[in-house]
Amino acid sequence: QVQLVESGGGSVQAGGSLRLSCARSGYTYRMGWFRQAPGKPREEVATIYDDGITTYADTAKGRFTISQARAKNTLYLQMDSLKPEDTAMYYCAAKTEVVGPWNSWGQGTQVTVSS
Repeated sequence: QVQLVESGGGSVQAGGSLRLSCARSGYTYRMGWFRQAPGKPREEVATIYDDGITTYADTAKGRFTISQARAKNTLYLQMDSLKPEDTAMYYCAAKTEVVGPWNSWGQGTQVTVSS
């Protein structure tokens, strides 16, 4: 497991932007952003492999960009054109092995989008 610490959440009006950051310690094979709104299951938002390949949920495509700064051991999620339905607790997660579950999680950062 690795330690993950998120930052960058907050409140914004619809159409606005936020950038989330996740500082990590140690090697990760894959990292990702997940979110969970009250009363809803947790959903995967975007992931990035160690080689830079990215995946996005349909709800994030074209609006969110996941990236990582290797030298700073930091993961980012740039969120543009935010919608009220993007309101949720956002979590950074990591896999340290090719096969296996997401075995490291951050504490979460709240994103609130008002209409």
